Amino acid sequence: MPKRENYLSWDECFILMAELIAQRSKDPNTQAGSVIVDQNNIIIGLGYNGFPRSVKDEDLPWGREGNFLETKYAYVVHAEENAIYNANKSTWGCKMYATLFPCNECVKTIIQSGIKEIIYASDKYHDQDIWVAARKMLDLAGVSYRQYIPQNKLNLEKI
Repeated sequence: MPKRENYLSWDECFILMAELIAQRSKDPNTQAGSVIVDQNNIIIGLGYNGFPRSVKDEDLPWGREGNFLETKYAYVVHAEENAIYNANKSTWGCKMYATLFPCNECVKTIIQSGIKEIIYASDKYHDQDIWVAARKMLDLAGVSYRQYIPQNKLNLEKI
């Protein structure tokens, strides 16, 4: 009997996992997720955007407007950073899957952690300075990146 057709590719599998872990985020506006895999496609880290460990979700603001200290931006740890912090072994030479193209701050951590490739689902902030700077640093550091393009129409009703 031949093998089943239309099974998930690794890219599809890990992007779906990034989207799934993003659903753990308490952020009312943006839910981001990230998955790090090694050279054998074994998951070594997962992350989603949220406040640092031991900080209650009710103790800090989730807003996007106003004074910096009164917004989430002063406090939220991004999904990409959390995936690196949560990794169970070195991320050197690994791939990162992310629901969003990483910002400049995350890119600094990605580069310093030795991640060699980023596969992302959305680049909705492409032209904003933070993401222009991120791409510039990735290019200079030789970290490749590409947008995930769905290959199959997935039948997720079984899941």
